[in-house]
Amino acid sequence: MTTNNNIVRLSANSRQEGVSSLPNVVVSSTESQRRIDELQKFVDDVMIKGVDYGLVDGFSKPTLLKPGAEKLCDVFGFSKKADIISRIEKWDAGIFAYEVKVTLTRKDNNIVEAEGLGSCNCKEATFHQQDPYTIVNTVLKMAKKRALIDAVLSATRSSGIFTQDIEDFPQQQKPDKPPITKSQLQKIHQLAKEMKIRSDVAKEMLQMRYNVDHSTKLNKQQASNFIKDLISLQDVFDAEKDNQTTNKLD
Repeated sequence: MTTNNNIVRLSANSRQEGVSSLPNVVVSSTESQRRIDELQKFVDDVMIKGVDYGLVDGFSKPTLLKPGAEKLCDVFGFSKKADIISRIEKWDAGIFAYEVKVTLTRKDNNIVEAEGLGSCNCKEATFHQQDPYTIVNTVLKMAKKRALIDAVLSATRSSGIFTQDIEDFPQQQKPDKPPITKSQLQKIHQLAKEMKIRSDVAKEMLQMRYNVDHSTKLNKQQASNFIKDLISLQDVFDAEKDNQTTNKLD
């Protein structure tokens, strides 16, 4: 067996079996680790907890959120295209389901880097007790989001850092836990308004961490934890504003 130009030449016996050559390893373990370290540094320095990724009790890895997936697409230079490859729309029965494929293509050479699949239907636990006719667009958007995250995890080789679809493992709220208080609800709305958090981002944060679609459905302990997360996030925003002001003065 001989090697040349990263191609491993096989013996005559191997060729007789229908295999002429195999690609050699083109990235060393050192280079591979360097890339992983750079990705982790980008996550630590640029991506924001609670906006780009979320932490869910019981899971060791954070879950990648849609804003974070889009941010990784930008930094890696990917363009994205979503196609609905399957749809079920039974308006008479109120049943809606979609399967979406997202294709990521490199902007510099138009080579397809990865494809991701995502599906969603109105019978999932997330949409329990909701009117199916009012969430058709939400179901489609959820399928697109899952497909995007699936593609991004594959294209960026970041599955060792993030996971996805944590909302598929609902955290059941026990009935004996007191509900959110009025003052907690007001505090959440105040913080969200001050930080200009979009409603879709806030909703996704709640779904990822507590499997609810509105802050009124939090219990008292969950609300307390959510407020702490928002305050921590506000500190990050304030620090960034201070740095920008300092740079302008300099």
